[in-house]
Amino acid sequence: MLNIDSDLLQRFEAGLDPRQPAASAVPARIIGYGEISAIFQIQGDAENVYKRLPIFEDRPSAEGYAAMHGEYCALLEKAGLQLPAYATQVVESPGRPVAVYIAQQRFAGERLCHRLIHHLDDAGCLNLIESVAAQIAKVWAFNANAAPERELAIDGQLSNWVAVESDGPAAQLVYIDTSTPLLRKQGVEQQNPERLLKSAPGFLRWIIRWFFLDDVMGRYYVPRLVYTDLAANLFKEQRPELVPETVAIANRFLTDSDAPLTLAEIERYYDQDKLIWTVFLAFRRVDRWIKTRLLRRRYEFILPGAIKR
Repeated sequence: MLNIDSDLLQRFEAGLDPRQPAASAVPARIIGYGEISAIFQIQGDAENVYKRLPIFEDRPSAEGYAAMHGEYCALLEKAGLQLPAYATQVVESPGRPVAVYIAQQRFAGERLCHRLIHHLDDAGCLNLIESVAAQIAKVWAFNANAAPERELAIDGQLSNWVAVESDGPAAQLVYIDTSTPLLRKQGVEQQNPERLLKSAPGFLRWIIRWFFLDDVMGRYYVPRLVYTDLAANLFKEQRPELVPETVAIANRFLTDSDAPLTLAEIERYYDQDKLIWTVFLAFRRVDRWIKTRLLRRRYEFILPGAIKR
């Protein structure tokens, strides 16, 4: 577990400008974005990176989320995955939602797998992708033995893995995307989907709830869809030439009961996924403009700039 400076986080939250984190009272540098939240470093802490989840109505619900995060991480490690050192901190600031900060040890940016594939040759890229697929398979092996008492989900995209240099013949892979713990107990999802919807514009929530929420959360429990997402994400990462071989790799990890993936299926999946997330981000920006410019209210979330897809 990490030792984090609680006072620094309290001062950072109190002085945060979500629209311009670098201009906050305690400046932050954005180093990456997920589809929902940003990853940043806080001035005064060079060892760790953070995600901020300002989505809680009170401290007990935030503490419950932090406990779920800890349980999820412990189960991933039990499944055989290597995780970074981490810590969580609940931070309250008057007049704002309660926030959970998730801190992780910082790795060199060039060791992130979605960046490595721009520096390795094709053979090296495919070896890396196969290693990621093998790590993902550990989750399905865990679920086969633990379900229905416990069942884990995972987002296996390359941006969620770090290849840590080691003395052995291959790099060790570390899984870093733990901020949205997805865990079922006796078949019941433990994550409250309504809480995740708080990052969406209010006028879109009923649509997302009705059409997309079960699909977005449920896909990460289905091996075939997780490997589909891994292959399709290579289009976003500007390495489409790797997709056919990645499909072949994914098919080796599917069971005999699964239909083999096809390149056409991956292309259709990516087109749909790209449309969903592009529209979602556009509406979040509209929502920010309405709240900050028209209603003169604070917008709590740190949004990414332009994303190349």
